[in-house]
Amino acid sequence: MTGKKKSNKILYIRLNILFFIIFITFAILILRLGFVQIVKGEEYKEQSQATTNTKYTWASPRGKIFDRNGKVLVENEPIYTLTYTKSEDDSDKSTLEIAQRLADLVDVSIEKVRDRDKKDYWIQINKDVAYDKLTEKELEKLDDKEAYQLLLQRITEEDIATLTDEQLEIYKIKAIIEADSSTVKRIKEGLTTEQVAKINELLVELPGVDVKLDSKRKYIYGDTLKQIYGNIAQIPEETKDDYLAAGYDLSDLVGKSFLELQYESLLKGKKEITTYTTDKSGTVTESKVTQKGETGKNLVLTIDIDLQQKVDEIVEKELAKEPSADAAYVVMMDPNNGEILSLSGKRRDGTKITNETYGTIFNAYAMGSSIKGATVLTGYETGVISPGTVMLDTPITIGGLTKKSWQTMGLVNDLKALERSSNVYMFRIAMKIAGYNYNTKSGFADPEGSYETMRKYFAQFGLGVETGIDLPKEGTGYNGGVQALGNLMDLAIGQFDTYTTLQLAQYVSTIANNGYRMQPHLLKEVREPNYSNGEEEIGTVISEFQSNVLNELDMDKEYIKRVQQGFHQVMNGSQGTATSYFKGVSYDPAGKTGTAQIHSDYNLTLVGYAPYDNPEVAFAVVVTNVGSSSSSINKNIGRQMLDAYFGETESETESE
Repeated sequence: MTGKKKSNKILYIRLNILFFIIFITFAILILRLGFVQIVKGEEYKEQSQATTNTKYTWASPRGKIFDRNGKVLVENEPIYTLTYTKSEDDSDKSTLEIAQRLADLVDVSIEKVRDRDKKDYWIQINKDVAYDKLTEKELEKLDDKEAYQLLLQRITEEDIATLTDEQLEIYKIKAIIEADSSTVKRIKEGLTTEQVAKINELLVELPGVDVKLDSKRKYIYGDTLKQIYGNIAQIPEETKDDYLAAGYDLSDLVGKSFLELQYESLLKGKKEITTYTTDKSGTVTESKVTQKGETGKNLVLTIDIDLQQKVDEIVEKELAKEPSADAAYVVMMDPNNGEILSLSGKRRDGTKITNETYGTIFNAYAMGSSIKGATVLTGYETGVISPGTVMLDTPITIGGLTKKSWQTMGLVNDLKALERSSNVYMFRIAMKIAGYNYNTKSGFADPEGSYETMRKYFAQFGLGVETGIDLPKEGTGYNGGVQALGNLMDLAIGQFDTYTTLQLAQYVSTIANNGYRMQPHLLKEVREPNYSNGEEEIGTVISEFQSNVLNELDMDKEYIKRVQQGFHQVMNGSQGTATSYFKGVSYDPAGKTGTAQIHSDYNLTLVGYAPYDNPEVAFAVVVTNVGSSSSSINKNIGRQMLDAYFGETESETESE
């Protein structure tokens, strides 16, 4: 009995221990459950309902560009672009593998791969064979850089000829990927839908590679004015911080030059940002537009595209007829407000004639007698001559050199000096400004002051200074500094300092506009994009370019009218140098011809405006390096483009 009682007691103790353990376990579970429900309940509830918010940004189209009459000049064309962004795994091996894969999917141009690049790549893929071209002695003697330079010299044309087009494509893609830039690299623009589909299937295997929806500028009138519109391109590395601070992404395309750069802030669209909410399973539960996208503003230019095309045609036709000429440039503008109506530049390139429209703004030349209006006005204002002053036009000798007009004219006044284009009259103005007495061959005590005086007054017309055109940059010509008296005399006839065609147009516009120098500009209006029946139209006006008077000539108005009269006689007088070319026209032009001798060739120029009493258009024509001074190409261009502007035909003027 004693043994049985003892056994029952042990069992009882064990059961009690078991029940205690069970009690403690349940107590812990209850406490833990309470803690989870009460203390951590909200936190776990939030986690169970956790979602992910992802923002997607969609680029909006750039604004369009229209001419003054509402004709579309530049619009957008959507394209797909293959891009690469530097990733964490950017080893040489991975970029080479990516380049090899992409070369199988797209074609890239190898036209600009240099021979030096080909040698570098040949060495990369033929290292063992390549370094066999160096002896062991050379490798021991030379450091790595010197050895590599010697190796490059020993790679032959036959070696690099073994590179296939496919290998060069791989090199080209690899070079783009590895370019030292933190911006997104554009590998190939204009992907086909088939290429997009294939690349998208492989994006997981191609780190850093993406397909981006871009837009490409479409030029409705081909190459006409294309240089002035400018380019759009990837954000430059050196200015990326500025663009990022302004809210751009590194993958954005921005205006790079000319109008696209000048008016980037207007043309760029506002991006649309959409936030997508997904649950833990990846299902989209909500989408919300957090920033509405906006198309860029439309620009209306001062250009008349119909006139522009006619002027381009005239310039190209006349340049083709004058095989000795290198190039021809034309600017037409409204002298009253500075609006540019037409810019045309053409250059001979072998047997072809190519566009060089930017030459009207950047290329500077000696302009010859076309600037004599500024010389006469400078003479009036400095008091060395007055309206009606008569001087003797006969050859003069300075420093052993004989300087003369194209013909000896005898006694001429200021009007005849302009009408017949007297060099000697202008020489005498320059000598008087310099304080030089030709009879005693003495004076010119202050050369610096003499040059400064001439250039100060010339600058009031826009000669030798910025015109202020609404573009990021412009040329201002060459200032020859302070030289001898003979050079000052050459300055007075446009054969020392150089000027751009735009400066020349601004100069004659200032004379036409009674002494007010207007800022030339290409922008006329900014308009909102407007959609009607699904089609984008020109839109309502947001702002207009305000005409800007840069300065008023510091000269008596009667002096300006006197020069205007002289310019009128150039094209209408009995001895006018351009009278025979404008005979019988109805629009009553005024202007000045010019010839500048450059070695054995000549720059032929023409400036003018019409109508004489109420000018509505001013122009400058510059033709460079013509073989003969007797060529009439400058006057032929001037006559035809004024006819085009006023809608006058040759048969109409002949009948008059």
